[in-house]
Amino acid sequence: MSLPEDVGNRIRELRKAKGWTQEQLAEAAGLHYSYIGGVERGDRNISLETLEKIIKAIGTEAHELFRFDKDAKRQEVVDQYITLISDSTNEEIYTLVRINKEIISALNKKHN
Repeated sequence: MSLPEDVGNRIRELRKAKGWTQEQLAEAAGLHYSYIGGVERGDRNISLETLEKIIKAIGTEAHELFRFDKDAKRQEVVDQYITLISDSTNEEIYTLVRINKEIISALNKKHN
């Protein structure tokens, strides 16, 4: 797979994690929905400016577009979690991390 295809697939994954259609992403990024379709298929060689519009619209960090996890289902769940907490304050995120650590620790004890 080529880099444009990998990035396009990743954009699709992040868009779906938000529960958005291509039309919704296109509107948020100020682009045409057919253009988003071309990007997701890897048919478009987009500029950094356009990539930045998509990143901002999705509400993620640039490095997330280059996180190509071979386990797509796992990555989908991680993306959903990131989307879920993306509007949280730093304090809320720290609290969620602490709670999750406690839950994971309890699960590990249960399995041992």
